[in-house]
Amino acid sequence: MTDRPAELTVVGIGADGWAGLPGTATAALATADVILGGARQLALLPAEVTAERVAWPSPLLPALPGLLADHRGRRVAVLASGDPMFHGIGATLLRYADDVRVIPHPSSVSLAAARLGWPLADVDVLSLVTAGVEELHPLVHPGRRIVVLSRDGGTPAQVTALLRERGFGDSTVTVLENLGGPDEKITVGTETPAGPLNVVAVECGTGGVARSRVPGLPDDAYDSDGQLTKREVRAVTLAVLGPRPGELLWDVGAGSGSIAIEWMRTHPGCRAVAVESDAVRAGRIGANARALGVPRLVVVEGRAPAALAGLPAPDVVFIGGGVTRDGVLEAAWAALPDGGRLVANAVTLESEAVLTAWYAKHGGDLIRLAVNRAAPIGGFTGWRAMMPVTIWSTIKNETITQ
Repeated sequence: MTDRPAELTVVGIGADGWAGLPGTATAALATADVILGGARQLALLPAEVTAERVAWPSPLLPALPGLLADHRGRRVAVLASGDPMFHGIGATLLRYADDVRVIPHPSSVSLAAARLGWPLADVDVLSLVTAGVEELHPLVHPGRRIVVLSRDGGTPAQVTALLRERGFGDSTVTVLENLGGPDEKITVGTETPAGPLNVVAVECGTGGVARSRVPGLPDDAYDSDGQLTKREVRAVTLAVLGPRPGELLWDVGAGSGSIAIEWMRTHPGCRAVAVESDAVRAGRIGANARALGVPRLVVVEGRAPAALAGLPAPDVVFIGGGVTRDGVLEAAWAALPDGGRLVANAVTLESEAVLTAWYAKHGGDLIRLAVNRAAPIGGFTGWRAMMPVTIWSTIKNETITQ
């Protein structure tokens, strides 16, 4: 006997309730045996919809497989806010059911863009329903338009506070509440408390500090005790690492966390684990990650290779410190899948010798990067050389060509 429902239809519903649904949606709900949804969505259904109504338990995800199994063989409909496939329950249900039919409703983002006259293709969208407000940082640039999906009524004030902190206090912030419903409300500014169902539209001002998403942020963007991959080396290292959406990076010997942070800033789908043995530096990595818009960076306090045990398998490993420590390179290499990438930097003769030996065994590319920065010399200006950095990169089990 299958644990799946006989039919599973996900219906998007807006604040306008039953009256705003198309015929396909009302027919699916009228013929369902059971309807699952939030209490607010279920209350929007009229009395003539006679299906059994089941409100979502909390927490939902652990209970979802059992909930679907309880209704196996029945026609099940699920109510979701707006577009179920846009930060909604639709994508989650596809992991638990073989055949899911989705009937979308306009999302709150689409409704907000329509109310404001903003071309949706030119708008950045961020959901703060389950994320920290710090994730807004990478999107804040002069003149950009952003639509934020709020967690609750406190989100608009959090967004405004972040903009002021960044120097973008001249931004126009519009709060749109209960979009599509009879009590829809649009307010410019955040001086009054917002209701729980709101989205925040931001038109960024021009007075603040803008930070590029291209790797190589200024060194002073980081709080650091000096254990920082310098800007020029960092930009080259990230280019060699080659972030791709969805990949997981291990940043071993993370120092100030700059490599992991800028890896994650390249795309919202990029993930990273920063491993750092010093407790103070590990705390600093977390603070840097929040300040630069990637609060989901996972920071592991511990010394490699022992600290690497049990971590989720990486797609890419960067070793910025510790290549001379017994077992670090071996553990990183063992953790990588075939086709995984390994990049390691060295600044001492001893660490360079280790990388040279691994290069001879596993191939790849070996480069030395020398950077000179202009600096005052008395009343004049001259070049001051930074310590050269050797960068070794390779792909696991790729054919060696030298």
